[in-house]
Amino acid sequence: MAADGSTTNVLRPAAAAADRRRGKSALFVIACGWAGMVPHWLDPAIRLWPSTGMALLLGGYSVYAVLLPALGRGRAGAARQAAAPNPSPAGIPSPGASAVDVVVAARDEQAVIGRLVERIAALRYPAGQLQLWVVDDGSSDATPQLLAELRQRFAFLRVLRREADAGGGKSGALNLALQQLQAPWMLVLDADADLQSDSLERLIPWAEAGEWAAVQLRKAVVNPLGNWLTRAQSMEMALDAVVQEGRQSRGGVVELRGNGQLLRREALLAAGGFNEATVTDDLDLSFRLLLQGASIGILWDPPVREEAVLSLAALWRQRQRWAEGGLQRFFDYGPGLLSRQLSRRRRLDLCSFFLLQYAMPVVAMADLLGALLTTTPPLIWPLSFVAFGLSGCSILLGCRRPSEGPVFPPMAPWNLALGIAYLGHWFVVIPWTSLRMALLPKRLVWAKTLHLGESGSADPSAEDASVEDPAVA
Repeated sequence: MAADGSTTNVLRPAAAAADRRRGKSALFVIACGWAGMVPHWLDPAIRLWPSTGMALLLGGYSVYAVLLPALGRGRAGAARQAAAPNPSPAGIPSPGASAVDVVVAARDEQAVIGRLVERIAALRYPAGQLQLWVVDDGSSDATPQLLAELRQRFAFLRVLRREADAGGGKSGALNLALQQLQAPWMLVLDADADLQSDSLERLIPWAEAGEWAAVQLRKAVVNPLGNWLTRAQSMEMALDAVVQEGRQSRGGVVELRGNGQLLRREALLAAGGFNEATVTDDLDLSFRLLLQGASIGILWDPPVREEAVLSLAALWRQRQRWAEGGLQRFFDYGPGLLSRQLSRRRRLDLCSFFLLQYAMPVVAMADLLGALLTTTPPLIWPLSFVAFGLSGCSILLGCRRPSEGPVFPPMAPWNLALGIAYLGHWFVVIPWTSLRMALLPKRLVWAKTLHLGESGSADPSAEDASVEDPAVA
C-alpha cells in the first residue's frame, strides 16, 4: 500500500512465491506422512507413545485454552459483555460516534444485494457517519442495474465497478474500495450479511474501549434448521466462536473470518491492505496484523448472520478454499510466526492449533495408509479422540450459551453426534488440499458461494461457482 493509500503490486502473486508455497506444501506432506507411517514399524510396546504423548500435550493445552474459559464464562460472561461500553442509556448512538465505512465485494448478487442495502439503511447510527461501499466485481447478472436503482434511493450508498478480469479476487475488490475510504473504521460484509439494528452502536464503542485493531463478530447461520447440513454448519460456527474466545482469554491468537470483520483503517494500511495473492484474504490479514503487533478481538453478541451452503458439493468447494488459504498463510509467514516477534504464549497457541487443525488430519491419513501396508491397527486414535472430544465439548458449550440471533440446534444427543461426525470432513479436505498444493502447479482460484436470498429453494447443485482470475493463473 503506497503512502497515499493506493494499492501497489507488492501483494500480487508471483511465480516464485507460488513455487515456494508448492515446495513448502511438499515438505509438509512428507513430514506428516513420515509422522503417520513410521510408528507402524516401531516395537509394538511403544507404537502408541508418539500419538499418546501428543494427545496429552495438545489435549492439556486445549482444555486450558478453550474448555476452562468457556466453562467459566457462562451466563455471567454474557451479562458482562452486554454491560460493556453502551452508546447511551437510551440506546441511541452518540452524535459524536466514529465514522464507519461498510464495504461489500459483490459479484452476481442480484438475489441479495437489495436486501443488504435496506438492512444497512435500518442500522441505528448517526446520520452522515455511515457509508456503504459496494464494489460490483464484474457482475454478469442484474447486480449493476439493481445497484444503479438503489443508488437513487439511498444517499449513503457508493458504488464502484471492476471489470471481470481485473484480478486479485475479493482482495482486489476490497483494495479498490480501500483507496476511497476516509473513516477510521471499515466493516467488511458479505452480500448475504444480516446485522441487528443496534450492531454498530454496540460494536464501535466496544472496539474503541478495547483498543482493538480489528474485531470479528461471531458468525451465525441464518438458516440453521434448513436441513442437516445447515444444522451442522450452525454448530460448527458456535464451536469456532468458543475456541476463538478461549484463545483470546489466554493471550492466544484470534483470527478474522471475512464476513463481519471490523478493521481500523490505519492498522489495515500499515499491514499493506488486502493480499491479492491469497484465496482467503481474512486469514492472511489476521497473520499480517498479528506480526505488526495489532490486536484482534472477537465479540459474541451481536452476531453477523449469513446463509449456510445447502449441498455437499458447495461445501466441498468452499472448504477446499478455506483449507488452502489456511495453509498458505502458515507457509508465507512461518519464519515470522516462529520468531520473537510474537510472545512465547502466542507461538505456543499457533503451534498447538496448527497441529490440531492442519497437521493431524494429514497424519491421520498417513496412519491409515501405514495400517493398511503393515496390517497393524491405526495408531493416531488418541490424538483423534482429543480433537473430536474438544470439538464436541465446544459445540455443547457454545450451543447452550445464551446468544442473540438465530437459535442454535437443540443439544439433543443426535444433534451433538451429527455435529461431531460432520467435522470428520476436515480429515478428507485437509489431506486432499495439501496433496494438491504439493503436486499441482499453483493457480489461484477464488470460489464464489452463490447467495440465494429468498429463493433458497433453488437448485443446490448450482449454489457454488468457481471464479478463476486469469491474471494469476
